[in-house]
Formats: sequence, structure tokens, C-alpha cells
Amino acid sequence: MASTGVPSPSGSGTAVSDQRLRLYRWYDPAIVVTALLAGSAGFAQFGVSSALADVARSFGQPTGTGSSVAANVGLSFTVLGIGLAIIRLAALGSLPLSGLADRLGRRRVLLGCTAGGLAISALAAFSPGYWWFVALFALGRPLLSGTNAVSGVIAAEETRSPDRAKAIALVTAGWGAGTGAIAVVRGLAGDALSWRGLFALLVVPLALIPLFSRWLEEPDRFRRSRAGAGPSRADGSGALPRPGRFLARPSPALRPRLWLITLLTAMLGFVTGPANAMMFVYDESVLGLPRSETAAMVAAAGVLGLAGLVAGRWAADHLGRRLTAGTMQAVIALAAVVTYSGPSAAAIGGYLAAICAASVFSPAAGALATEMFPTGVRATVAGWMSVGGVLGAVCGLVAFGLLVTAINSFWVATVMVALPVVALCPLYGRFPETLGMELEESAPE
Repeated sequence: MASTGVPSPSGSGTAVSDQRLRLYRWYDPAIVVTALLAGSAGFAQFGVSSALADVARSFGQPTGTGSSVAANVGLSFTVLGIGLAIIRLAALGSLPLSGLADRLGRRRVLLGCTAGGLAISALAAFSPGYWWFVALFALGRPLLSGTNAVSGVIAAEETRSPDRAKAIALVTAGWGAGTGAIAVVRGLAGDALSWRGLFALLVVPLALIPLFSRWLEEPDRFRRSRAGAGPSRADGSGALPRPGRFLARPSPALRPRLWLITLLTAMLGFVTGPANAMMFVYDESVLGLPRSETAAMVAAAGVLGLAGLVAGRWAADHLGRRLTAGTMQAVIALAAVVTYSGPSAAAIGGYLAAICAASVFSPAAGALATEMFPTGVRATVAGWMSVGGVLGAVCGLVAFGLLVTAINSFWVATVMVALPVVALCPLYGRFPETLGMELEESAPE
């Protein structure tokens, strides 16, 4: 599968041919733009967590006295946990949106989800109250989650096996850069930029979407699947979906694999949901870290995250998808326990370790998930994985909020949500190893 020198539509000249498929290297503009759109969605989605301490103080009544969490934060962790759970739960709507990408095309759905998610999230800057804030982000969350799901599918389908983990790592890096950027902007601006001004900045990536769309393409693998070439069908089981059906259905033989990857994604969300969402509140309102330190922490996490993605790409291509994903998921859960163990050094160290482990995890897990399912259902499967992550995060947020409020201990609460995640990580060994296989080999239509 060497390069043929056929110019790519984006003008980069990096397209390669594999059985008449137009495929790209991981650094082609078609992949880079996908990463930029993922980053724009990450910028909006992580804004909830990064500004949560400010939002709680704005809409609550912090007293600064007493030992309770609410006295220092402004709103109880039960209220914060329920609000974040509602926002996460709303992301269940990403499943039909991702399913539409198996019918209408990856490009159209990706652009629509990104534009709609950014526009609705920007409106949160005008929220008159906490529950208005929750409602607006709940409306935008399905679209942003849809962007995340479909961008990974595009990265996988536009590349051949040696470039696939790299392309997924690049899209993950784009998402991570977006999530880190909003936290860094908030930290550097300080009190000069309120949380309302922070969310108003979302109009900047929204305005750039027409420019991004010029470089984004429909993967040839999807075009061939929709055209019905050979035995290809839109649902992966030999029959085209009926009109009006959003979701393609995997064949019966693939369904156990789908439910298992969804379960493992849910367990990861069970610990990362509360660990990530509550981090800024914990650091600033409980440990008393200034914004400048949290901004420096996020900046350091960006560097470690990039290093982790490079290491994760190498591990996925040399050690295998299953071993890398299963091991790193356990490390992520254990790092969350360290983060909430007490002193500020542990909070910073645990957070950085979790970011690094998550970055190593992403290329392997993303490649494995896309390589196990055929093109006709690949976006739908990504939607189911998003659903798993949402349900896991919602359960984790509610459980974590109730536990912290009841026992007033972050560390014990984190241990209780992390241990089940670690216990289930060996289940990654039940998947087939797809290292070195093209999508047509690992998951034929």
C-alpha cells in the first residue's frame, strides 16, 4: 500500500490508493481539519467543568465559613452533581446523531453537530440562573458528543492501518487542545473574564466552520458502502435499513462485542465523569489553589497529553490495541484516587498522571473500536460507545456527589467509584487483536 502520488482533493498530494480507495496519511489536511472540529467541540464541552467553580459562586451563596462543601463552593455537591448528570445524560441524544452519519454521511453530520453544539453552548453565557445554565448545555451536549464520535470514525476510515492510530491520536490531540485551551484562557484572564465572557468566546470557532468545511471530505469507505459495492450493506448484516430508521444494526455475531465495548466505555466514564467534572471545584474551592496554578496545571497536562499520545500510538502499533487499552484504563482509575487523596501535590500529580494515561489509552481504544465493526455500522457503534460513556458518567456523578455530601470525604468516594473500573479492565482481552489489519480485513461488510 505504497503512495501512488495521486493528488488528494485537498491539494496536499498525500493520498494513497488501496483497492481504489482514496486514503490519506495521518497529517493530511482532511484529518487535520477533523481534529480542529473536534477541538472546537472540546473547547465548548469542557467549559462546563473548567468554569463550574465560578458558576457555583455566581448562582450560589458561598459563606467561606464552616467545614461543609457547600459553605466553600456556594452550591452543594448534590446540586452540582445532579446538574452535571443532567448535562451528561442529555448526551444520549448523540446516539441517533451518530447513527445518521451511517445514512447521511460523516461530513454532513460532523459539520452540523459542531455548528449546532457551539451555537447553543454560546447562549449559556446569557443564563439567568444555574438551572438555565444546565438546560442550555444539556441542549448542546448531544451535538458536541456527536462531533466527538463521528470525528474518530472519519480519522479511522480515511487512513490505512499504519496511519490509523496516528490519525486517531491527532484527533484526540485536537479534542484535548480544545479542552485545555478554555481552561488556560480562564486561568490567564483571571477575574477580567467572567464565566459568561468565557462561553461567549465560542463564537470564534463557530465563525471558522465555513472555512473548515472546505477541507473536510466524505471518506471513500463510506461512499463505497453506501453505493452497495460488492456485499456491502448499510447495516453490516446484509440488509439496508428501512427509511426513517436512525440506527443501523450490527449482525447478531457482532452484538456481544458491541455490548462489551459499550460496558467498558461506561465503566471508564463512571470514574472519569466525576473525577474530571469536579476537579476544578475541588482544587479551587476545597484545596484553595489559585486560578494561576490550575492554569499552569492544565498547560502541563497539555504537554504530557501530547507525550502520552505519541507513546499511545507506539504502544497501539507495537504492543497491541487490547493490552494498551486495558492497562491504561486501570491506570486512569487509580490516578483518580490519587487526585482526590488530600494534599495539593497529590491533586496535581494524580491529575497529570490521569491525563497522560488517558492519552496513551485513546489511540489504542479508538483504533480497536473502529477496527472491530464494518463501515455500515461504524458510526452507530461510536454512538453506542458515547451512550455507554454518558450513562457511566451520569451514574458516577450522582454516586460521587451523594457520597461526598454524605461522608464529606473526596478520597473515599473516589475509591468507591474507581475499584469496579479496575476490576473489569481484563475484559479487554476478550476482543480480537486487530493490530496491522485493514478495516476490510478486521471487519468485512
